[in-house]
Amino acid sequence: MESYTAIAALSALAQSSRLDAFRLLVQNEPVGLPAGEIAKLLGAPQNTVSTHLSVLQNANLVVSARQGRSIIYRAHMSTLKDLMLFLAKDCCGGHESLCAPLIAELACC
Repeated sequence: MESYTAIAALSALAQSSRLDAFRLLVQNEPVGLPAGEIAKLLGAPQNTVSTHLSVLQNANLVVSARQGRSIIYRAHMSTLKDLMLFLAKDCCGGHESLCAPLIAELACC
């Protein structure tokens, strides 16, 4: 990941509603959620959530697909992975034992 791509992603996440929406989508992988459901779960107006989702999509953190009359949004997990690797690259000056807790904490399921 290039620095400018990481900056775009971090900038998109640097707003509480967008961060909440993104985390909600990560929690609902791989199925995703329609915009209306995201708005309902966040307790926010649908047009506001749509704007936030657009910002996240422009930063390549979210993908969308039309299903009938709904647009289903999903977290773009490969971008999340790349961002996390970018942030942790060269972690702890190459001391594996210092990075082990971070890696263990990120281990899923």
